[in-house]
Order: sequence, then structure tokens, then C-alpha cells
Amino acid sequence: MLRPESLPELQSALDRAGLDGWLIYDFHGLNPIAVGMLQLPGMTTRRFFVFIPRKGTPVAITHAIEQGPWNEWPAKWRREKYSSWQTLESMVSELVKGKRVAMEYSPGDAVPYLDRVPAGVIEMVRNAGATVVSSADLVSRFYAVWSDEQRASHERAARAVATIGQEAIRLAGSRADSASPLTEYALQTWIKERFAAGGLETDHGPIVAIGPNASNPHYEPTAEKSATIKRGDILLVDLWAREKNGVFADQTWMGSLGTPSDRDKTIWFAVRDARDAAISLLEKRVGAHKPVRGGEVDDAAREVIAERGYGEFFIHRTGHSIDPRDLHGSGPHIDNLETREERALIPGVGFSIEPGIYLAGDVGIRSEVNGFIGADGVLITPSDYQKDLLVV
Repeated sequence: MLRPESLPELQSALDRAGLDGWLIYDFHGLNPIAVGMLQLPGMTTRRFFVFIPRKGTPVAITHAIEQGPWNEWPAKWRREKYSSWQTLESMVSELVKGKRVAMEYSPGDAVPYLDRVPAGVIEMVRNAGATVVSSADLVSRFYAVWSDEQRASHERAARAVATIGQEAIRLAGSRADSASPLTEYALQTWIKERFAAGGLETDHGPIVAIGPNASNPHYEPTAEKSATIKRGDILLVDLWAREKNGVFADQTWMGSLGTPSDRDKTIWFAVRDARDAAISLLEKRVGAHKPVRGGEVDDAAREVIAERGYGEFFIHRTGHSIDPRDLHGSGPHIDNLETREERALIPGVGFSIEPGIYLAGDVGIRSEVNGFIGADGVLITPSDYQKDLLVV
């Protein structure tokens, strides 16, 4: 967050990056990075800019009718008011002319989670005489990193989510041969009830899917559309939750209700080994104090699945950022497929690692754990992550 106590560190980072400032823009809450960095009390419905200079005090350009959310803006920092577009553009020009500024912009839309500022606003700033570059590294460091308290909340959630995920598969297996087997939707409801009982919250889901349905990575059962979980099924349970105001834990557990086929075991081993290759690269690089980029970790996992002959069926990135506010965050992703993620995984950032293989209409198998780059090395949660299919 932008606060007087955090300003010196932020300005030091701007200086090292050769930037004159960070220009934060938002309109109607469309830029979550602006929302998270400023945490204004109350919603703004007009455009605003906040300029954080390499030297000196920040400046906020705010609309005249929306001063309430800015009442906590430090008195020693400048706050300018505008009503007309002419005044707004003149103020922006005065701030940025001749300067090199960072904004939430990703050249070529390489990373959509960073590309939050409309092209027209970028044009306005450039027409004012500024050079605009991506704020990618600033976002990683000042928006996406976890605090010690947030890390602790994630670890607690991860333990709870792991227990519930495994219990869900065992429950489905215990009912598979009964007169009342569970449906995917019923098991999803049971998981939500366990979350609530444990003081955990989630935004939607979870995903509960038997083989053919699991071949759709974003399948979600409903009361109207839900398969019955029977003996012989491969069962995927993808579940995510957090403590109130905590950091999400996001995991996928795989079960077999009965002895799995040789084909399904082969697919599981490919997915598991791809996950472990990603973890191994992280541990090796971080342990040697060498940089590692999200795209490189994606490549390491994807190479294993390609070598096993299933490359064309691994149709999504290996992982997504998990930042302090969002399950799918704006920090570095584990991705060199859907996006060109070239940011380094710096200390303090978290992410998922979730390779999968999806044979359309047949079966989907995924393994998901979470990673965190700590001062003490790489943390993988849950600590007892899945090594073999859970056979019930």
C-alpha cells in the first residue's frame, strides 16, 4: 500500500529502475492494482491519477465531486482537483511531461493481469510528452508480495483445504456402492459446508468432476447438471478457500474409486512428475540464489508432459499468481503458454503449480499445489502434497 512509511522504499525502487515515477490510474475500480495500492474508503466513479515521483511527494489528481475517498490522503502530499477534461489533461501533462513513467501496461498485452490501463489513457500520457513503460516489476514487489501474517494464514488454510479435499474423495468412495451415491453437486455442497464450519471463505466453486467432466478444466456442477459418482470413476476435486482477509490456498486432489486403469495411472504419473519438475527447478534456482522466471517454471513442467506424449492435451498454463487480495492475482504467473511471463519470482510472491492432461470427453487429471518464495527458500503447500492417486 502507498503510505508515508512505505514511500522511501518505493522511491528507492524507482531510482534503481531509472524511472521518474509510477503513474497509477483508475476509473470505476477497473484497475485492481490501483484499488489495492491506495485502498480508498469508498468507491470512485470518476477518473483519477496518482503520481509517485522518484523524489518528492506523491500527487493525486481527483475529481471535484469525489473528495470523500481522499480525506485520508496525507496532508503533506499534493491533492489537485479537476472538473473538466481540459483541466485533467493539463494537470497530467504538468506532472509527466518529459518523464519516464511506469503504468499498468503490458506491451502487446503479453500479461493481461498487468494490462489494466486503457489504450486511450496511454495515448493521453504519451501525448503529454511522457515515455510509458510497464509497472510489472513494481507490481510484483509492492502489490503482490505476502506479509508474514499473510503467509501464516495461507499455511493454515492449506492444511484445512488438504484435509477437506482428501475427505471428500473418501466420502465419495464410501457412498459409490450404496443405494444413495453422491452426485458431483452434492459433494461440492458438502465441501462448502466444511469450509463454513472451519471459518473459511471462498468466492465460487469448488470443482468436483468425474472423468469425462474433468476433461473440461473449468467444469463446475450445478443442481441441474451433475453426474453421479460411481465405482470405477476417476474423481477430480479442485478446491480453494481462505481465512477472512487471508491468502487463498488452492489445491487439486485426484482419486480413483477402485483400481485405476493402466492408462489413467500413466497420465497421473506424467502430471505428478511435471509438477515435481517445476518444484525441482524452483528449489534449485532459489537455493542457489539465482533468478527464476515464471515462464521457465512453466517450460519445465510442460517438457515432462510433452516427453510422455501428452503435450497437446496440456492446454492451460502451469500456474497463476496468488496475491494477498486475489486467488488469480497480478503477480508473476507460472506461464509461457497463454501469456509471456518474463517476471522473476521474487521473495514474497505466491502462485499455484497445477499441470494437467485433458482427454476431451474421456478423462481429466490435474495436480495442484501452491508455491511461495520465502527468505528461507521455497515453501510448497500443503506440505504433504499428493504423491499417488488416492485409491478408494
